Amino acid sequence: MREVYLKIEGRVQGIGYRRWAVSKALEIGGISGWVRNEDDGSVEILMSGEDENIDEMIKCCYRGPMFARVDKISFLPGVRNYFLPSIEVGKFFRI
Repeated sequence: MREVYLKIEGRVQGIGYRRWAVSKALEIGGISGWVRNEDDGSVEILMSGEDENIDEMIKCCYRGPMFARVDKISFLPGVRNYFLPSIEVGKFFRI
C-alpha cells in the first residue's frame, strides 16, 4: 500500500476535474481517498492503494478530463490537519 498527496495545477477547476477523478479512481479500482479544489485554482488529491493502481491514477491525472490543461503536478508531504478528512478505505470522494 502506498499513500500519495498530489497538487495539480493548470486549468483544472470549473471543467469537472474532481468528478472525473472520482470516476477514474472507481474505474481503476482499489484507490481510496479524496479530491478537492484549492483557493489558488489547483486541485489536490490524497489517495492510497496498491502501487500499480496509484501509478495508473497518477498517469491519468497528468492528462485529466477533456477540457483540462495540466501544467504541473507536485507531490506534497502527507501533512495531516484536522480540517481535512482521513482516507476511508474503499471510498474515493469529492470534498
